Amino acid sequence: MNRKQFFLSIILASILGGLIAVAGVSLLSPSKKVTTFEQKQNTSFVNWLKDDKFNVPDGINFVASADQVLPAVVHIKSKVTMQRRGRSGNPLEEFFEFRYPDGGQQPPMEGMSSGSGVIISKDGYIATNNHVIDDAKEIQVTLFDNTNYDAKVVGTDPTTDLALLKIDASDLPFVPFGDSDKTKVGEWVLAVGNPFDLTSTVTAGIISAKARNIGILRNENNNLQIESFLQTDAVVNRGNSGGALVNLAGELIGINTAIASQTGAFSGYAFAVPSAIVKKVMDDLLEYGAVQRGLLGIQIQDVSVAKQYLDLDTKANQGVYVDKVNEDSGADEAGLQKGDIIIQVDGVQTTNVSKLQEMVARKRPGDKVDLKFLRNGEEHEATATLKNISGTTKVVKKAEVKATEFESVTFKDLDISLQEHLEIEGGAVIDNIDNDKWEEAGAREGFVITHIGRDRVSGADDLKNKLQRNKGDEVMILGFYPNGQKSYFELKLDN
Repeated sequence: MNRKQFFLSIILASILGGLIAVAGVSLLSPSKKVTTFEQKQNTSFVNWLKDDKFNVPDGINFVASADQVLPAVVHIKSKVTMQRRGRSGNPLEEFFEFRYPDGGQQPPMEGMSSGSGVIISKDGYIATNNHVIDDAKEIQVTLFDNTNYDAKVVGTDPTTDLALLKIDASDLPFVPFGDSDKTKVGEWVLAVGNPFDLTSTVTAGIISAKARNIGILRNENNNLQIESFLQTDAVVNRGNSGGALVNLAGELIGINTAIASQTGAFSGYAFAVPSAIVKKVMDDLLEYGAVQRGLLGIQIQDVSVAKQYLDLDTKANQGVYVDKVNEDSGADEAGLQKGDIIIQVDGVQTTNVSKLQEMVARKRPGDKVDLKFLRNGEEHEATATLKNISGTTKVVKKAEVKATEFESVTFKDLDISLQEHLEIEGGAVIDNIDNDKWEEAGAREGFVITHIGRDRVSGADDLKNKLQRNKGDEVMILGFYPNGQKSYFELKLDN
């Protein structure tokens, strides 16, 4: 054996030994439960575009990023209930106000909504906007290769306008999460989605601002909405909602959510939920089925606004003014007081309310945050333990919804979020109909029943009991469609 062959054999033996060692460690190491999408992605994706040696060519070339991302952005179509308009008809004026085209008992029309989604793991999990699938009866996902799947909703979070879907598929391409914190104003980005049903459309622009609050979620319940958008001038239109905003390494840095427009079409600026929030919400929905929201327990406003209206004696022009500290909250136990100005959370400057909310929204109940704040012009530091909306540090599990059946129609208790949305207490929703008589009378899946005649319905079991007591009679069933339209229908129950 000559010298060249000798060294070659040593090199091959080293490589083989390394592979065997890695395989041995993999076999001997105990399997760990995968509870985050970062773990899912790290086991199956190598991003060559992120390599330190990768440089964007002169003239900016988006081809490599687009090629990597396009196969993982999907088209979402949802069957929804659309509200009709017309003159009113009202059998019980003290309860409801109805609107039908001709005064008859016609329910709203069924229509289709269109949006986008981003595959975030190879086993079929998809991130999108809540408003893309809100109130949907059926959700269909079309992949880049035109393969169609029915999707189920794993969970939603209206306070960030995010939702997690699942399709029954495997070995799918996905978009790896990037770090929205490292995204710089002026950095090139791509928006990928399905505007106006023009599937797999890519547009380019830059990040034009960060931590933007545009007030689109201000009507959400409990005042827990989080708006800290990435602002971009990449062209985004209707149908882009739920699609990907990626950097030139092909990493997901945001979910495209809204545009600033008076016409409904792109007018120069679009907004995306940053990936730091997206990843946290998706992980919560994957593991718990519900978002774990950690709260400081304070009422706040931008210090610039507070200086204008409260005549504050402070030299600070940026930061978050504490207007109220809730008793026994994490902030209260950490020693914060009304009048303090929070300037940092976990070492990150909080120049406005949006940034503070974003930083806290990444945490769960029981997590701690390090705060730096001004009091009487002097800097102070404190560590606060976040709590949930009930004032404890416990994890909030997704509630199991009770279901019952009557005349081959399935009813479920109404979840709290929908009760709050419709501003009602109790009620039962029609989950499935396998009865022609009910459908011909006007019953629809998703219809929320609040009354049988003048009797209020408190839940699914209560509804079944009331229907059983009225067997053989003609009853009037009153309630709401999920979009908030009040309606009713009449039918004769079997004996």
